[in-house]
Amino acid sequence: MIAVNRVPLIDMGKSTTGCCALINPSEWDEKTFKFDNKLFVKASTRSFLHIPLNMSSVMADAQSKIDEAGARVDSFLILSRDVSPWKADHYFAVSKEVPGMDMAKLSGTYMAKVFEGAYKEVPKWYNQLVEYVKSKGKKPLVTYFFYTTCPSCSKAYGKNYVVGFEKVA
Repeated sequence: MIAVNRVPLIDMGKSTTGCCALINPSEWDEKTFKFDNKLFVKASTRSFLHIPLNMSSVMADAQSKIDEAGARVDSFLILSRDVSPWKADHYFAVSKEVPGMDMAKLSGTYMAKVFEGAYKEVPKWYNQLVEYVKSKGKKPLVTYFFYTTCPSCSKAYGKNYVVGFEKVA
């Protein structure tokens, strides 16, 4: 049975960096998640040929407003989607509306696959995610990536897990 609007818990108490905690890849890899009007704060970053230019400030601002509103969820999740070479949208899972922020609701079935490595591998991971979805007889619709650790934490841990989410028909 697939739990609706839930993803695996990330134990932030296990963070040795005071920032990001490592995920347990087996809880995410090749799993299916169902969202029914799952609530997110939506923020956008500027990019240059898919390289984010203002990621740190956008992430910090959104997280600060989410915390001020008391809207942080126990199932931490930020879905990122490149909408062009010049812009990316980021969806922060929240428990309630956050004043002053754009809100979005996502619905649908999402198949996930975990990758590990450098961010520059995203184009390759995208192709692997789409092939995985097709191999399961599903039609890929929209791709998101959950970058589970910031660059500093991935360096500290020596691991950089990224979860690909594909909305399927």
